[in-house]
Amino acid sequence: MTAPRNRRLWGFCLCLPVMLVLAELGPAVGAQPNTLTPDELAEGWIRLFDGETLFGWKAASEANWEAGDGVISVSEGEPGLLCTTSQFGNYVLKVDFRSAPGTNSGVFLRTSPKPTDVTRKCYELNIADAGDNPFPTGSFVQRQRSQGDHDSTDWQTFEVTADGGHFLVKLDGQRVLDYTDPKPLGRGFIGLQLNSGKVEFRNVKLKPLGLASMFNGKDLTGWKTYPEMKSKFTVTPEGWLNVKDGRGQLETEGQYADFTLQLDVFVNGEGLNSGIFFRSIPGDPMNGYECQIHNGFLDGDRTKPKDCGTGGIFRRRDARTVVADDFEWFQMTLHADDKHMAAWVNGYPVSDWTDPRPSDENPRKGLRLEAGTIILQGHDPTTDLSFRNLRIAELPER
Repeated sequence: MTAPRNRRLWGFCLCLPVMLVLAELGPAVGAQPNTLTPDELAEGWIRLFDGETLFGWKAASEANWEAGDGVISVSEGEPGLLCTTSQFGNYVLKVDFRSAPGTNSGVFLRTSPKPTDVTRKCYELNIADAGDNPFPTGSFVQRQRSQGDHDSTDWQTFEVTADGGHFLVKLDGQRVLDYTDPKPLGRGFIGLQLNSGKVEFRNVKLKPLGLASMFNGKDLTGWKTYPEMKSKFTVTPEGWLNVKDGRGQLETEGQYADFTLQLDVFVNGEGLNSGIFFRSIPGDPMNGYECQIHNGFLDGDRTKPKDCGTGGIFRRRDARTVVADDFEWFQMTLHADDKHMAAWVNGYPVSDWTDPRPSDENPRKGLRLEAGTIILQGHDPTTDLSFRNLRIAELPER
């Protein structure tokens, strides 16, 4: 497994001949398939498909789903869905697809793993030849037919905006569907379908919508400080939130249960330790689930994170690789829905975990689904980290 390394935060440099070749391979100029452009990273996009594995996906039926050669493919087996392990609410979704003639497939939105009614239990964005199906490619099956005939055996790209009950679908940049559901589903999984025929997917990426700022860049309004603790939280002249020393914490006044949180982090020291606690018991020192911040790794191998690794769920699920580097800004996305939680670093999926424990008000002892605070940690006397662009969106009910 190869993890991306985005030196100097968002960027990388390519010579002109290589850029011209990559422009023919991917939908964005200079972008390799299954990567994020610097602009996408800055806008908060995450990769649902890492380009190599089915990490973060789960099949709901027996079929030959596989990841290889930069694509997710399926051609035979029991009809059904390959679903994300995370449920999402409002977002923009991009996905490339390529289907053989006669294939019937689709991309399911806000779905359950095994939907029984496409008119009420999900939204099925169809992939099907116009001559064979009353809802051809770009249609919402049994809801609204798309505009135009889009049969093709070449790679095509869906871009779907799902915002409340309003859905806007573009196919290769052209609007083909504008649909409003008067009784919309609030959240659900994203599913790739096997119905009949071979279909391939790549560049599956998502940008959460509706994120609200948690930090004004001027002062600690909206946050609770603990002056009796050793950590010092300040706002820098650049408008960053900085923490030095420790042990200590800075805690939100608001409480959150199911949410998507995004922020940028800068670790100003080698191998420093910090974390983001969530669903925390208000006022109780760092008593919540913890999304770790630690960019160290063992034996020169990024797949061997030190002390759980950045993006890992501390003491529950280690990060599968260390993506970020100290002394460079990196982006983190933390997602919690019901028993499930996942994290991305610089848009790359690093952890995915479902809490199997019995319910308990104390997340150290068991599953906590209740809303709790979010805490930024000052770990020890060496702590020196900065945070910026903190923003959060609560997930709507199903």
